[in-house]
Amino acid sequence: MRDAELKGIGMTSPRTRNRLINRLAEQGIVATDVLDVMREVPRHIFVDEALAQRAYEDTALPIGHNQTISQPYIVARMTEALMAGGALNKVLEVGTGSGYQTAVLAHLVKQVYSVERIQPLHVKARSRLRRLSLLNAHLKLSDGTMGWPGLAPFDGIMVTAAPGKVPVELLEQLSEDGGRLVIPVGDFHQELLLVVRHGQEFHQEVLELVRFVPMLSGVIR
Repeated sequence: MRDAELKGIGMTSPRTRNRLINRLAEQGIVATDVLDVMREVPRHIFVDEALAQRAYEDTALPIGHNQTISQPYIVARMTEALMAGGALNKVLEVGTGSGYQTAVLAHLVKQVYSVERIQPLHVKARSRLRRLSLLNAHLKLSDGTMGWPGLAPFDGIMVTAAPGKVPVELLEQLSEDGGRLVIPVGDFHQELLLVVRHGQEFHQEVLELVRFVPMLSGVIR
C-alpha cells in the first residue's frame, strides 16, 4: 500500500484523525497507548471507498453483510478495558469484521488470533492486515461462538458481536491467572461486560450500555 494512501488527505488526513483522537480523550479515554495507536491506524482503508471520507467520524459504518465497523469510541473503550490489567501476550478476537479492531490490537499485544464467520469479510480483512504488514495478526474463518479452543488459554478475549449471555466456551478459554474478557451481552438491552478470571472464579463488571449486531453461529461462504 502506498504511503500516501495510508497517510490520507482531506477528510482522511492526520489533522482529521487528530480531531477524532481529541474527541475520544474528551469522552474519557485516558490510555495514551490506545489513543496513539488509533491515531496511527488508517481507519479509512477498512471501509469501502465511498465511505472513506466518513472514516474519522465517531460513528459506526456499514461494511456489508449486515455488519458494521464499530464506533471509534467503542473500539477505544473496549481496547482500554482489555489492556487495563497490563501487557497481554495472546489475545483472541471473536468477530474480525473489517479487521480494524484487529489492527488496533495487533499494535498493542504480542499475538492476536481473530475468528470471523463471514468469508467475504474474512478475505478482505486478511488482505488489509497483510498490506499493513501486521504479521502478528492470525485470522481464521470459523464459528466464533466456539472461540479458538486449540490455542487456549488466552490472556484476553474481545468479542465484537452480542450473544444473549456470556458463552461458557469463551470463559473456559480465558487464562486462569487474570484472563480478561470484554464482551457485549444481551438482545435489545445490551451491556458491555468486563469479566476477569482468577482460577475458577469470574469477576464481572458492567462498563456501559452498548448496541452491537447479534452473535450468530455457522459459517457463511
